Amino acid sequence: MLTRRNLLLTAAAATASVAVAGPTAQAALPQVNMEALIKAAQIDPRRADTAITTGSRDSVLQVERALQARGLLAATYVDGHFGTSTISAYAAYQRSLGYSGLDATGLPGLTSLRLLGDQRYMVTLPLSPGSTVAYRGVTVNTRTRAMLLEAERLLGRQLTLTQGSYTSGNSSSAGTHDGGGALDISVTDLSTTYRTTVVGRLRRVGFAAWLRTPSQGDWPYHIHAIALADTDQSAAAQHQAGDYYLGLNGLANRAADDGPVVTPKLTWEEYQRTS
Repeated sequence: MLTRRNLLLTAAAATASVAVAGPTAQAALPQVNMEALIKAAQIDPRRADTAITTGSRDSVLQVERALQARGLLAATYVDGHFGTSTISAYAAYQRSLGYSGLDATGLPGLTSLRLLGDQRYMVTLPLSPGSTVAYRGVTVNTRTRAMLLEAERLLGRQLTLTQGSYTSGNSSSAGTHDGGGALDISVTDLSTTYRTTVVGRLRRVGFAAWLRTPSQGDWPYHIHAIALADTDQSAAAQHQAGDYYLGLNGLANRAADDGPVVTPKLTWEEYQRTS
């Protein structure tokens, strides 16, 4: 005979069964690691070959298959390499959602990535640039601000910002500051040695950073930094991030990196997990 206690136990068991079934069903879908995917989307278009970024193959394949299913990517490019064809296909998908400008560069954002994967895959290790804020006279997003503050904590001093993110019209910047994750830092009060130290600390927390000199372009001495894996990056900033991973200087001449060696090259999220 079912007593009140037995009824309660039966109901509890049923509830637990439903609770387990939900995540189990969700886990049955393939996973797309967004951190690995974005890293590949920055690096692979800058490669001279079709090599696959370590740890990204399965995630890239899931996205490429979803793009192919929508008729946006030819089967020959469904190969785990997030190259220029995949970038173009993803940008076309973003435009099909009504996105434009920074939201349709081909670099996946969390919303579009989840929509593309509906019933196909689940997104793990999601990335977000956060909200846009005014900070020390420039505009940045909250992720970039947090990265800067951590670099300053490591340095034990505050840096002077001369240019932020989400700005346009500066011809000398070649579009790198049009989107998120970009900073220029004054070095006028820093010694030559300390300038290198600052670049090193910025790199340590997840920036692609370089000391820029007047001999390289139409600009004064300054430090230029791009936050790796910032999904609001302009196309130009994406290229600089990819070049940094590949050991290049982030300039049009694509010469060897002239900054301090920091290994491994971590994103902000990776830094937070390991520090």
